[in-house]
Parts: sequence; structure tokens; C-alpha cells
Amino acid sequence: MKAMVKLAVCGLVVLASATAYGEDIKVGGGGASISAVFNPIKAPFEKATGDTLIILQSSPKDGLIDLVKGKVEMATGAVPFESMASGAEKEGVKVNRDALVVQQIAENRTAIFVHPSNKVAKLSKEQLKGIFTGKIGNWKEVGGDDKDIIVVWGKGTPGQNAQFQKEILDGAGVTKDILDTTNYAKIKEGVSATPEAIGIDPFGMADASVKVVEAPALISPILVVTQGKPSAKLQKVLDYIKGDGDKYVKK
Repeated sequence: MKAMVKLAVCGLVVLASATAYGEDIKVGGGGASISAVFNPIKAPFEKATGDTLIILQSSPKDGLIDLVKGKVEMATGAVPFESMASGAEKEGVKVNRDALVVQQIAENRTAIFVHPSNKVAKLSKEQLKGIFTGKIGNWKEVGGDDKDIIVVWGKGTPGQNAQFQKEILDGAGVTKDILDTTNYAKIKEGVSATPEAIGIDPFGMADASVKVVEAPALISPILVVTQGKPSAKLQKVLDYIKGDGDKYVKK
């Protein structure tokens, strides 16, 4: 009898411990939304709630694919939802739009990064267009040192690139003379390692390794997608982002 009581007590302790540790919440998607929202709120959210935020960074399209396949519970991206859905469908994944709930949780700002040693502090739309199309090839033409400009361009950031080309380059193509790289992290690494470099990246990626130049605002919504109405534990994350967690979101 005593043994049974001990087993029952142990079971309650295990159950209580599991409850105390909270729940796992899996979110996946693009680097812009991850770096601006989910990475910054992760530690304070977990401390405040006891839940664990598992972040799987990929791309907006891949985040939606993972949501449809049940690998994550929330998909996120800083591109229009239709871009996420059409990208997933091009990969052969059927997207039932009627079953998904899309919410905007923040805004992404695309920043202009240069090397910290670059004395240029501000660039106009016309100057940016000249630089990224190759018509301006030396920093002295925009108030900098007499050095050739090196454009760092990420081929793995299609949503960011498309918006920049539409709103800043007026639909023009980017110069072919580029330092070709892949994702957001690699763009920042390329700029931070190259004194003559310039690149575009989410503001949430900014740190001491790069300098953010004052430039025209380039804003896009940061979205979260769920299968149907968010569950209680997912709603807890969304409420935190819009409440106490707002001060951690990079804007």
C-alpha cells in the first residue's frame, strides 16, 4: 500500500514538474521576421511564461510549408501572404488558404548597411538607385572616400530584393558587378568584412559590425500564419508580442 502511495506521489510530482516547465511552441519562417521579433522576445517570453519558443529560421515560403506539414505551429514572414503561399505551391505543396489565419504582428524595416569605417551617413533614393544599378561606382560621388563601391547582394532574400527593386530602383535591375552572397546573415558578414561594401538587410540584423545609413524608409508587414484560430498557447505568444514584449521588438 505504501509503495502504491509513493508511486502516486511520484506521478503527481512528475506531472507538476512537466506543467511547471511549460509548453514548447514551434515557429518557423523568414530571417527578417525572426531577427526583428522572435529572436529578441525569446528569452524574456520564456522567463515570463515558462514556455519554450523553438525558432526554426528558413524563409517565409519554407515556414509556410513547415506549417502545412505540421512541423511548426506558426509560420512567419516579412512578405505578403500571397507570396508565401505561391512560393509553397511552386514547391508542390497544396495551401488551403481558407484554413489559415493571417495576422500582422509588427513591421519590418529594410536598412542600408555599410562598413563602420565608411564616413557616408545618409543616402537619397537617387543615390541608392545609382549605386545599386552601377551608375555610381565610387564612394566619392556620394560624399565618401575615393574607393570603388562594392554592392553585396543576397540571392537568398527574394522578398526583400523585390521590394527594394520596386520601391528604390523603380523596377531597374541590380548591377551585375556584385559581391554575390546568400542570406541575411551572409549579407551582413560581407559588408562588415569589406570597407567598400554596401548592402540591404532587415534592421533587426544591425549590430556593431555594420553601420546603418540614413535612407528612405522601406517598410513591410511582419505576418504570422496559423492553422485556424490560434490555440491558447499560440495566442499567449501573440499577446506578449503586442504587450510586454513590444519593447524588445526591433523597429
